[in-house]
Amino acid sequence: MLSKLNIENYALIEKASIDFPDGFIVITGETGSGKSIMLDALSLLLGVRADSKTVADKSKKTIVEAVFSSPPKELETICRDNAIDWDNNEIIIRREISTSGKSRSFVNDTPVNLSVLSEISRNLVDIHSQHANIALTDGERQLKMLDAFVDNSQLLLDYQEVFKKYISLRNRLRQIRESTQERQENKEYIIFRLEQLEKLKPRKGELEALEKELEILSDADRIKSDLAVASRLMEGNAGGALKSLNSAASILHGIDFSLFGHDEDGDLAQRLDSVKIELRDISDTIAGYLEKIESNPERLEKIQSRVNNIYDALKRFKVKDEAELVDLYNSLRQELNCLTGDNSDIAEMDRELKILAKELKIKADRLSESRLSGALRFSEEIEVKARPLGLPNLRFEVELNKGKMNSYGQDNLTFKCSFNKNNILRPVSSIASGGEISRLMLAIKSLMADTMHLPTVIFDEIDTGVSGEIAHKMGKMMKEMSARMQVMAVTHLPQVAANGLSHLKVYKNDESEKTVSHIRLLDPQERIKEIAGMLSGMEINDAAMKNANFLLNS
Repeated sequence: MLSKLNIENYALIEKASIDFPDGFIVITGETGSGKSIMLDALSLLLGVRADSKTVADKSKKTIVEAVFSSPPKELETICRDNAIDWDNNEIIIRREISTSGKSRSFVNDTPVNLSVLSEISRNLVDIHSQHANIALTDGERQLKMLDAFVDNSQLLLDYQEVFKKYISLRNRLRQIRESTQERQENKEYIIFRLEQLEKLKPRKGELEALEKELEILSDADRIKSDLAVASRLMEGNAGGALKSLNSAASILHGIDFSLFGHDEDGDLAQRLDSVKIELRDISDTIAGYLEKIESNPERLEKIQSRVNNIYDALKRFKVKDEAELVDLYNSLRQELNCLTGDNSDIAEMDRELKILAKELKIKADRLSESRLSGALRFSEEIEVKARPLGLPNLRFEVELNKGKMNSYGQDNLTFKCSFNKNNILRPVSSIASGGEISRLMLAIKSLMADTMHLPTVIFDEIDTGVSGEIAHKMGKMMKEMSARMQVMAVTHLPQVAANGLSHLKVYKNDESEKTVSHIRLLDPQERIKEIAGMLSGMEINDAAMKNANFLLNS
């Protein structure tokens, strides 16, 4: 239940701290006193969009915080799934709004996004107004009501377990098929690229060797001519270098250099012999090159084509050099080997999915049968509950149609009714006025009080459009509901207010340069006076006080 609400810097509320008792709480106040402001602030904790216009003092942020005692056990899983500390005794929810309109949300001091905030808070409190009858038009909420009424919890749990398995396997199978398709497309692309490289068969170091040979073959005639000239200069019969050296060496060997007083000069002939050996080696090397080099246009054309093909491949495959091209070639061959794996498990998964589909259909049909059998009883009890609330001609029906399976089964549910005699039944959202649908909603929530296990329900002027005995019966019904949950009612009717077990009054004061709303718990005497004022208007006389006492004790 909602045990405490703190509001700071929100619209007309400068600062308020409200302690709520259990049971049936009525909230009254003059029009414009701030009753709706308090509920609007509380709605922020349900995930309603924040608005910077509600920040009264632009120098500081707005804070709305609620303490809920004895939270339902179902919230433990949600909290743990979102790394929120779980406390069996209470949950504290806070929303902060900056002057720019940006907001932050916290559950037990853990930051959460709005979807998590909403999921948690909507299991703690339900705010219902005459303009917010979502439960009557939302198929999912309608199914929850009917399932709670006929106690379908185990049937629904059994169905949802199979549904989760079915969806999980179906998604996995879809992913595998998509992956297989992608892999097949990738395989075809790899084969295409590999075929191109298979024709080329690149080898590391080949390009450098080919480019050297290409340079030689491109200039073979000139190189051969130059080598021939050099060879003739070395070996020529008329003035060749080697022949001249041989002649010089013979002459030097015939001279006695000791006559010159320099014995070491006798080594000149030997030194010249060494030069002859070096020149002979050079001449032989030149001769070897002359034998190797030849003008070969066919070989030149072949090498030029090969070099061009390698450069084209570098550009096509977007690699910087021949080494990377070879690495790509090897990598593609490895990838192709990896992609030749077998996917025979798809057939087995298909068989398993069909088995799950049959089991799911059986459980969905059981759930549908239970809903169908309980729908008539649900409709009859709603009519019984609603007729004393000024709806004597109400006819109510739960229409069930089978549709696409989801996490709640295969049923599409529509609440249909007629408020007047001889009118056909239509969806409630299309025919009910605000007052009628509010009373219908009160009847439904009264019926569901024992089964929905919602800790707190707040009715915001649900009694609009009624008075007298009907208003008294509505108050009695809310009071009866409060035996199973905390019920609050914002009301302008004394007949409803008199049924409250606790009474809060909202009022506003003009303080210096601004108007501020306040709220406080009334004591018994103040409560009599408040209800007397609601009965008589501005002037509270003895008759009004007696009437108020009568209402409070009736």
